[in-house]
Amino acid sequence: MANITMIGTGYVGLVSGACLADFGHDVTCVDIDKNRIAALRRGEIPIYEPGLKDVVVKNVEGERLQFTTDLAPAVRGAEVVFIAVGTPPQEDGGTDLSFVFAAARDIAKHLEGYTVVVQKSTAPVGTAREIGHVIAAEKPKNAECDIVANPEFLREGSAVGDFMRPDRVIVGAETERARQLMKQVYRPLYLLETPIVWTSLESAEMIKYASNSYLAAKISFINEMAHICELLGANVDDVASGMGLDGRIGKKFLHAGIGYGGSCLPKDVASLIHVARERGYDAPVISAAHAVNRDLPGRAIEKLMRTTGELNAKTIALLGLAFKPNTDDLREAPALRVVHELLKAGARVKVFDPVAMDNFRKQVKAPVEYAKNAYDAANGADAVVLVTEWNEFRELDFDRLKAVMRGKVFIDCRNVYSPARVEGEGFVYDSFGRGKPR
Repeated sequence: MANITMIGTGYVGLVSGACLADFGHDVTCVDIDKNRIAALRRGEIPIYEPGLKDVVVKNVEGERLQFTTDLAPAVRGAEVVFIAVGTPPQEDGGTDLSFVFAAARDIAKHLEGYTVVVQKSTAPVGTAREIGHVIAAEKPKNAECDIVANPEFLREGSAVGDFMRPDRVIVGAETERARQLMKQVYRPLYLLETPIVWTSLESAEMIKYASNSYLAAKISFINEMAHICELLGANVDDVASGMGLDGRIGKKFLHAGIGYGGSCLPKDVASLIHVARERGYDAPVISAAHAVNRDLPGRAIEKLMRTTGELNAKTIALLGLAFKPNTDDLREAPALRVVHELLKAGARVKVFDPVAMDNFRKQVKAPVEYAKNAYDAANGADAVVLVTEWNEFRELDFDRLKAVMRGKVFIDCRNVYSPARVEGEGFVYDSFGRGKPR
């Protein structure tokens, strides 16, 4: 068991802190947001993540997990301090590291004895080493500190399971003392024979960016194939199935549609492109992947215009706002671009999402109408656009849709339905990569 402090109670910090407490460690989560800490103490979870509340409540009741705004005692009492603060993107594709270095300076002031400081926030290669320089310059002379890079690989919607049963754990640690303490932190995973990959600080940071950039490239590749399939009359679902059986390729992340969003892939790809260009390299493969993904919401608008004509004064229903199911996260969600383009074209927009509408109201001041369910959204609509593949959208009642809609257009941006089924119900249907040759 270790005494652990987690700086930041956002998505990464809260999930990581709660799960480490479930491993049996004593964990203190620190945040400067008094309202957030007060809510967490009441058992209110500020993000939508399946299973997270149960883990938090269980470990608070077990006195292994606590929340505070008081950094000093939390750092002084810790053997391991994780930095899990925000690293928001900048307009030029770079990463804002101000919160990371502010946390490092605050930690340095209160270090006592020997402490391992772990960079958990996703940050460009070299950040962990720079944190070490910041702390070394500001810590008390009698305090000892090692820096570790330990990137997260949590998928929104399945983050608790990802932390408890990961494919691998990446740890950049450069002293034996730090490695031994990190082994203690992840001891339950050792018992499960989870692979632990030990690297330098820079390699650990780069693994995160390389992994996400590869996944982004794979998604953009299949979406480019989908576009070509439409031109040639092939079916991208069949193509992806045939490709995925090749052991060198694999079937995961070969799902054509409106593209990826969220807090990781878009930001990490842009950041890696940015840091490469700073060093004189244009990174053509991931730059192309980034560009393909950026254009996909526009293809959804093109499909709408092709099937409904001019969008001015048309009523369009959007099913799904979050960037993926099982989350309320709207960061880089394709729906945001679709809503913007529809309103720009003069359309009336009605939206429904099972969990993300409150976030949408707070973050997007757009004149849209909020529906109670999918059929309320479709009421009076000229077209329905399925944007996020929530389970409740996978078995829609098309007779009920027809009864309430004004038009009969259904745009499936996630290829949830077979064209034959929807067209057989009397709809004009379009999806990604399964069109007839033109």
